[in-house]
Amino acid sequence: MVFRQRELKWLHFGAFNDDHDACEAARECREAGFDVIDVHGPYPIHGIEEALGMRRSRLTWVCFFFGLTGLILARWLQYFTSRDNWPINVGGKPFESWPAFIPVMFELTVLFASLGVVATFFLRNGLFFGRKPRIPDAAVTDDEFVVVVRDKGAGLVQVDLGDVWKRHGAIRSWDQMEEVKS
Repeated sequence: MVFRQRELKWLHFGAFNDDHDACEAARECREAGFDVIDVHGPYPIHGIEEALGMRRSRLTWVCFFFGLTGLILARWLQYFTSRDNWPINVGGKPFESWPAFIPVMFELTVLFASLGVVATFFLRNGLFFGRKPRIPDAAVTDDEFVVVVRDKGAGLVQVDLGDVWKRHGAIRSWDQMEEVKS
């Protein structure tokens, strides 16, 4: 039987009044060797993806494949229904009348792409019904930006985190223990 070891690590939080200061603090922390987990704020911060070193989202490819699935399914469904399953001669119109199929193909493409992307986003980010949000501080929903940082390991960080917070104008900072599964 294998047991997972649990390890305790420190989480460090720094609260800022300005989004630019929070973004620069996150960039400096990442460059100094800290593991920047997230930056919380009341609205999206322009340029935070580069500061956190995030890769481009693959959600566009997910959207494309769900949309393509909807398009192919709509095309097949209409072809099968009008030609094989329920052939009705309506005014001499051919059974394979693809211009008449375009509105339904468009609608199913949009429907599959939108629902597929939303479902993938929720599943990938763990946003389930009944789950409590992990907000580091109530002021994040009002007017503050909070940078959440974790140490990568002993001896890897060469910079004092308190100096980084002060240099970028943090209004307050605090630490908290976190249990990490190994």
